[in-house]
Amino acid sequence: MPCELGLQPGLCIGPLPVRFYGIIIVTAALIGGFIATREARRRGENTERIWDALIWIVIAGIIGARLYHVLSTPAGCAENVPFCGFPWYRNHPFDAIIGITQGGLGIFGAIVGGLIVVGLYVRHYKLSLARYLDIAAPALIIAQAIGRWGNFVNQELYGPPTDLPWGISIDAPHRYGDFADLTKYPLDITRFHPLFLYESVINIIGFIFLVLVSRKWRWLKEGDVILLYMLWYGANRIFVESLRPDAWTLAGGLPTAQLISIGIVVVAIGALVVRHRPRGAQLARG
Repeated sequence: MPCELGLQPGLCIGPLPVRFYGIIIVTAALIGGFIATREARRRGENTERIWDALIWIVIAGIIGARLYHVLSTPAGCAENVPFCGFPWYRNHPFDAIIGITQGGLGIFGAIVGGLIVVGLYVRHYKLSLARYLDIAAPALIIAQAIGRWGNFVNQELYGPPTDLPWGISIDAPHRYGDFADLTKYPLDITRFHPLFLYESVINIIGFIFLVLVSRKWRWLKEGDVILLYMLWYGANRIFVESLRPDAWTLAGGLPTAQLISIGIVVVAIGALVVRHRPRGAQLARG
């Protein structure tokens, strides 16, 4: 059987297609694992536990990410739009499993899947969940920053047209919605906001921030670093989703990912405030 890559760029090893998106995701996971081992060593934890859990975290993350994509309905999706959200997969359930080669992973599903594995792992070995989530936070955000470049090679996660010098061109097969009208949006002159780049850069800054505060802010409690991650990444996604024309939206037009991100930010702020209330206020309430 000949090797077929479809719309996703990659290379062929004999009949086996190897897509650049997959290579980037694996690279992101390995770099994230390395960062987590450094953080675990700094905190006096067994670094072997990171690599023991990583493969299961990646598997669970892919399953969760795939489920999020299958259940979502991005703008422009319909029953006759292949590999595009719930309307298609409802009528083509087999594609929900094997269609991953055509793209379709949702980061929030990946985070939930990975968190479930972390929770089960630390419970089994009687470890501190808060400590291991703090260890995971910098690794997670840098892995997300790297992984977003998979959207670049696949020509995904772009925003509306722009005249800014860092705008990117998008080939006709990767256009969606009104942007597929090449008369209105010509290939040779139309450039789009690189939303993947915005999110990646903000995540890199967030990684630096988390690494610094975890070392410099002595007043932090175990579990604060993961809350700071939630606050930073949630705000990042609120911004990115506000520019995304193909976002999965709820009634009223609010992007689902933006609503989830707002919830994450509110929970993170609330938890930080409660955890760091002055002791006198806690005693007064008691």
